[in-house]
Formats: sequence, structure tokens, C-alpha cells
Amino acid sequence: MTQVDRAAARLMTEGDPRDEIVLHLPALRAFALSLTRNSASADDLVQDTIVKAWTNFHGFQPGTNLRAWLLAILRNTFFSNLRSRKSETNHAGRRDETEYYVRPAHDGTLAMRDFLRAFEELSAEHREALTLIGALGLSYDEAALALGVRVGTVKSRVARARSRLVEILQLGKNETIMPDPDNILSGLMPQSQSDKG
Repeated sequence: MTQVDRAAARLMTEGDPRDEIVLHLPALRAFALSLTRNSASADDLVQDTIVKAWTNFHGFQPGTNLRAWLLAILRNTFFSNLRSRKSETNHAGRRDETEYYVRPAHDGTLAMRDFLRAFEELSAEHREALTLIGALGLSYDEAALALGVRVGTVKSRVARARSRLVEILQLGKNETIMPDPDNILSGLMPQSQSDKG
């Protein structure tokens, strides 16, 4: 059980579940950043999510997974905003999609830049599945709840996303991408002879 899970369990037994929201802010921001690919937009999306959650807290069932509920609100808010923007641009004339996203400047390693470039080539469904499972460490059940799909659908999206990343990055037979669903960055480098066992 992680520190966040222990704190969440304590809050659930001792007080108002709304007090637990602050524990999930890092996960919400990471997920928002994976969707928006812009720090300011991610912060706005998290803020909108918290406001919606707070005003609609009567819809939350105490004892259920608050993190998954918040992630579902964030995801739905993102796609609602995206649909709204597309509708606005259709009425105002065509705009370049890049107006909505600012590509982050990467000063990390070549492998990380390559990974991030490849990650951006994935569909939104594949990016969000990998983010929830790989980066945020949600279980497949929690991710399915957050995305409003079946567990098998999440597993399929993760598997297809991994396969697509391997294809984009042109990894060889002994190279892997994300072998451990709890660590989105592991497996970017070729396995050494000692690792192959």
C-alpha cells in the first residue's frame, strides 16, 4: 500500500472524503499534462476538474475510488473542452491544431526525447491508457473505471500502445518498452547481457 493509499484510507475512515482530493492532485496534474501537453493548460484542466468535483460531490459514492472518479471528471472535461474548441473553430474558420498545444522543450537524454516524440504519435486513447497504467500506476481496474471502459479494453489499449511505441522507436528484438506497467520509463534502453538471464 502506497503512502497516498494509506493516507486516503485514513481520511476515508476519519473524515470527509473531500479532504482526500488534495492527495490526488499530483496524479491529476500528470494525467492532465499527458492530455494537454501544455503546463498552463494542464493546470487549468486540473482546476476545472476540482471545481466540478467539488460542486458535484453529491454524485460521489463514499467508499468507492475517489482517484478514479476525479480522473474520469478530468478526462471528460478535457474532451468536452476539445469538442467545444473544434466547434468554435469550425464557425470561425479553420485553425491549425498546433494552436492548442505547445510542444515542450526537451533537454533530457536522446532516449527520452525519442520516447516523448513517439508517445505524441500515439492516439489519445493509447496515450491516456499508458499514462494511467504506466505513469500513474493505476491498476487496470482503476484505469477502466476512470476511462469508463472494460478492463479488457484498457489492457488492449496498453498492449497496442506498447507495440506501436516499439514500432515507432524501431526497437530491436532484445529491446523493450515499458516491460513493467508501474514504470513508464523502464525498458527504454537495450537489455544488457546480465539482464537477459
